[in-house]
Amino acid sequence: MPELPEVESLARFLTGRLAGRVVDRVYPVAVHALKTYDPPASALEGLAFDGVTRHGKFLDLRVGGLHLVMHLGRAGWVRWREQLPGVAPRPGKGPLALRVRLGGAGDGVEGGAGFDVTEAGSQKRLAVYVVHEVQEVPGVARLGADPLAAGFGPAAFRELLAGERRQIKGVLRDQSVLAGIGNAYSDEILHAARMSPFKLAATLSEEEVDRLCAAVGSTLTEAVERSRGLALKDLKAEKKSGLRVHGRKGEPCPVCGDTIREVSFSDSALQYCPTCQTGGKPLADRRLSRLLK
Repeated sequence: MPELPEVESLARFLTGRLAGRVVDRVYPVAVHALKTYDPPASALEGLAFDGVTRHGKFLDLRVGGLHLVMHLGRAGWVRWREQLPGVAPRPGKGPLALRVRLGGAGDGVEGGAGFDVTEAGSQKRLAVYVVHEVQEVPGVARLGADPLAAGFGPAAFRELLAGERRQIKGVLRDQSVLAGIGNAYSDEILHAARMSPFKLAATLSEEEVDRLCAAVGSTLTEAVERSRGLALKDLKAEKKSGLRVHGRKGEPCPVCGDTIREVSFSDSALQYCPTCQTGGKPLADRRLSRLLK
């Protein structure tokens, strides 16, 4: 799933390619992905891009007085193409969900370039919105603090965690608390902070909160910096190669050499290092425990 670093990199990549370009045609290929109908997607045609920003995991493309907002879900992605096919796409069973064809920028730039929004797999969670104000998107309106915002720090983090009786792994993934962190980077942050994913947020000491806050900032910032300058097609591979514990069950921890363990849930799994995070004790894998009964 694209998380904050990947969406931030997408925003930076598209900013340099879309500024001043005019939308020629919009093709909503997968109707289920388009969550709004007024204004229609065709309202973007003839308008110029004037910026690309990020709100948590949401990508916000400003087009004239409108916003083209996308949440890429679990398997969505944006693919830049210098030359789109000349034939209009047809709805079908392929991964293509939305195509945006660009015209010239009024400075001799030829049309034909654009981007595709695709979604792989059978779980269709991609969501595309065309709105007048970005806060009209329900998910954006509910977002919590941005961990890379200038004003975010230990004091603000302590306020967010005060009274939280949930496990810290779930708090980090809660978009209404911190915007943009998902399953992968929460694993990475907790490993960097040397903290158990099952630890209750309200029980963290001041030193632990400070350590966790520092791990949030460094993990996300380093991931964004690793992606700087990469083509869109390389961002997913970079994310995978940069992860130290997430998705690396059975491999040695790069810090201590212990074997990375996993806890499985119904639709996801977390990975951690026992030596670095839980005092050497393996966490109970509830799904495995049920199978053994």
